[in-house]
Amino acid sequence: MSGPVQGFSKLSKEEKIQWVAQNYTHNPEQTTALLKKYWNTDTQLQKLHDEFIENTITNFYLPFGVAPNFQINGKRYTLPMAIEESSVVAAASKAAKFWLTRGGFRTRILGTEKVGQVHFLFKGEFDRLEQFFKSVKPRLISEATPITANMEKRGGGITQIELRDKSKELPDYYQLHCTFETLDAMGANFINSCLEQFAKTLKDAAQEFEAFSPEEKNLEVVMSILSNYVPNCVVRAEVSCPVSELNEDDGIAPETFAEKIIQAVRIAEIEPYRAVTHNKGIMNGIDSVVLATGNDFRAIEAGVHAYASRDGQYRSLTHAKVENDTFRLWIDVPLALGTVGGLTSLHPMVKLALEMLHHPKATDLMQIVAVAGLAQNFAALRSLVTTGIQRGHMKMHLLNILNQLGATEEEKLKMVDYFKTHTATHSAVVEAFQKLRAN
Repeated sequence: MSGPVQGFSKLSKEEKIQWVAQNYTHNPEQTTALLKKYWNTDTQLQKLHDEFIENTITNFYLPFGVAPNFQINGKRYTLPMAIEESSVVAAASKAAKFWLTRGGFRTRILGTEKVGQVHFLFKGEFDRLEQFFKSVKPRLISEATPITANMEKRGGGITQIELRDKSKELPDYYQLHCTFETLDAMGANFINSCLEQFAKTLKDAAQEFEAFSPEEKNLEVVMSILSNYVPNCVVRAEVSCPVSELNEDDGIAPETFAEKIIQAVRIAEIEPYRAVTHNKGIMNGIDSVVLATGNDFRAIEAGVHAYASRDGQYRSLTHAKVENDTFRLWIDVPLALGTVGGLTSLHPMVKLALEMLHHPKATDLMQIVAVAGLAQNFAALRSLVTTGIQRGHMKMHLLNILNQLGATEEEKLKMVDYFKTHTATHSAVVEAFQKLRAN
């Protein structure tokens, strides 16, 4: 191929598939058949999926599982989870069942503030810029009224606009740091619309401000965009019970179990190499529910990891301690989520997931998602300080290995039974499977 392909977006889906298959695969007929195999036979549903993004040629499926037995603030939930990784749903379910008889999960919202910024350059004296900002601030809010009116009727809207001087870090750089309440919407479109209006008002008003010199009047807006760092949109989830009730595992005393969990968490609080993996396990639970409910897991990931680094070092999101013979494990996590807008009213599986969760408000979903992360963390820590992480994970991964080896259903049953009493490493599975085939 030479040069860029022209007019690709205007091709039909069949033509796009043909182009990809012919130019990028060794067996175009096989590729075409595979891509069409993943189409939905319901043409209306397929058309809906085709229109979610651009240049759609097929669907990419993820398993949609459920984790039952979650008790959150006294209410029972079954969590929908969309994820490809073995053992995540099983681990969440096991943790939920463990805490179900120990008081369940408790949660509370610590804040719901969202953030957006107008980034601009100003060549002049900060005192005059500050004077200008004070005069223009009411106009910033009033000229955004057509955008904010409906949100304000529901109790949301703009909560604050601040001028911030960042010129020491970057010459002539300043920002409007703006905060919002978006209720049940994640709020990206609302916030960005407000910010772009702020930028227009800022530029127009600068031209009219008499105290500015000609150069100062030419205030330059670089960009206007929401932030996915939301350190004041935070939820806390926790579990606790008397240390004596940490007694499900006969192989370890409750006091020792509690001490080992606390040590493991403390290591993740001070050691970034461990903290990254520790928090990745938390995100297994968080992302799977975020994805199942049609929210933006990339935004959540970015915000969460920034929050974990907020004091200058990357640290654990969870914390643990024993006080008055009571074990406590908790998480504070920033989650800017929505239950209206986006895919929530379009994607049939998202609608089902939200129905399963009793049609939650955004604050409810924040609490549910935080619990999913905490449950995953407890399950991982429990394995790490007792049997080790691989024992449970590899048994869950066993079917993936057997499918790669082309095992029949009968062979799978025999292998699953065999590895109930044997350690399931990849090499051990291959060796046992070869012996089974040889016999």
